[in-house]
Amino acid sequence: MAKDSLIGGSIWEAYSQKVQDLMNNPQNMGQLTEEDAARLGGKLIIADFGAESCGDAVRLYWIVDEATEIIKDAKFKSFGCGTAIASSDTMAELCIGKTVSEAVKITNIDVEKAMRDDVDTPAVPPQKMHCSVMAYDVIKAAAASFKGVDAASFEDDIIVCECARVSLGTIKEVIKINNLKTVEEITNYTKAGAFCKSCIKPGGHEEREYYLVDILRDTRAEMEHDHLLAISNSKIDGTNTVSFEELTVVKKLKEIEAVIDENIRPMLIMDGGNLEILDIKEVEGGAIDVYIRYLGACNGCASSSSGTLFAIEAVLQEKLSKNIRVLPI
Repeated sequence: MAKDSLIGGSIWEAYSQKVQDLMNNPQNMGQLTEEDAARLGGKLIIADFGAESCGDAVRLYWIVDEATEIIKDAKFKSFGCGTAIASSDTMAELCIGKTVSEAVKITNIDVEKAMRDDVDTPAVPPQKMHCSVMAYDVIKAAAASFKGVDAASFEDDIIVCECARVSLGTIKEVIKINNLKTVEEITNYTKAGAFCKSCIKPGGHEEREYYLVDILRDTRAEMEHDHLLAISNSKIDGTNTVSFEELTVVKKLKEIEAVIDENIRPMLIMDGGNLEILDIKEVEGGAIDVYIRYLGACNGCASSSSGTLFAIEAVLQEKLSKNIRVLPI
């Protein structure tokens, strides 16, 4: 299989092993028939959903016990990319054993998280997050078919981007989890604003109640307020004694990213380069190894393994912990 190259590595590094396995060997792909429904003592439900924006489509099969509304089996057919197959397979697996009312609460975020190899590392690159949105929508279609109602009746959140079916709650959650700072990053992670663009800011062909620029501004303000409140509370109750070494891996990563964004990344970008953090590992002896990958002009630069590397490590040691070691890959 040919591998498309990204700067500094393979494109497959952006996909979890679970996603790669499901692309090639989906566990729930296929179809269910009336004979299967009779054998399991349930009702056959078939629902379709297609994403006009990217051309992908998925068909979902359920066998539902009409008395308990429990989904006894689920299969799918996907007409799209490998990520759509993996997302649809995960979605079908999440449905099995749940009631229809429980299944409609499965979100695209739930699907993506279920495909992760570890809880802190996204399963797919941000530009592929919209595939899990399609899985989220076909569940609503199947539930609507079973209950004889409109799929819109299951929406318990405001839809900001109609094209990608992304809700206000999802956008705010993604901003907070990934510390997003630009509308472009929101689009990369959710596909909101990628198509007709009416939801990005006022002035598009369709007037909206919520715009990404406003959601980003308000959510960032909320995050800053929560951060300042946490600092204030820690000073009052004396809990501000937690060292960098005592933080969780996720919090360590956020602290390192913040220092790099403020002190290191601007310098690299000025010279046409950049870097990304690949992993953080705690090793024997108390060292905290930070694995990075250089991007752009920094990749292959002679000083990337000497002067630049020493400067990055010195800043992180000064700002966060003397135990940090920076290792380029």
